[in-house]
Formats: sequence, structure tokens, C-alpha cells
Amino acid sequence: MERTFAIIKPDAVERKLAGRIIQRVEEAGFRIRGLRQVSLTKAEAEGFYAVHRERPFFGSLTEFMSSGPAIVMLLEADGAIKKWRDLMGATDPSKAAPGTLRAEFGSSIQCNATHGSDAPETATFESSYFFAGVDTI
Repeated sequence: MERTFAIIKPDAVERKLAGRIIQRVEEAGFRIRGLRQVSLTKAEAEGFYAVHRERPFFGSLTEFMSSGPAIVMLLEADGAIKKWRDLMGATDPSKAAPGTLRAEFGSSIQCNATHGSDAPETATFESSYFFAGVDTI
């Protein structure tokens, strides 16, 4: 079993899509090992996305992620990282495969409903950021 980290972003929470997304998570065979709602400060969002600090989108990303509540999840399944990324779809919802979360619920590259770790090391860092003390991977 592998674990990964996921976020239901503020755009999806605001549009009351969290329940539908969580249902899809469970239907896809994930076990939810941790789940909580968070409201990130700008500084917390900057810490979480520090790897992107030099990117041109860093400011708008951290502003967006601190704009309202989000739901963070620790998910478990065989091949969880790839499985979650496949369920989410491409970052740009207009390029995401039909049936993926981002194709269905995303409206832009930034407001794309969900986030997911892209590698085991990222999953460990991201999970521990929100689920300190939990055996994350």
C-alpha cells in the first residue's frame, strides 16, 4: 500500500463540490487515512508551495490557496500517487481527460479543484505539513 496527499482546493470547497469529490475518491478504491478542513494563511501557503517560490505563478497560487477553506486528505491505495493523479487529470482542466475530477470540476489551471503529490518524496513532505505525527508513507 502507498499513501499520497491530496487537497480539495478553495474553488471546489466554495462551490460545494467537496462531497462529490470525496465520493469519487472512495469509489476509486482509496482509503482515507486523514481528512480535515484548513484555512491557510498566506505564510502557510508560501511554506507549503516553497518549491515554487521562484516561479512566476507563486504569488497568485499562494494568494488563491489562502483565499478560503480547503480540505486536505491523506489517501491510501495500491499505487496511490499515480492512481490519484490519474483520477485528478491534467492540471489544465481543458486538457484533462473526460471523467477526471479536473475535467468535471475545474475551471482554470489555478482553479482546478484538486491538488496531488507527484512523487513519494513530495507526498511525504506534503502529508507531514498537515498531518504531523501521522505515519505518512
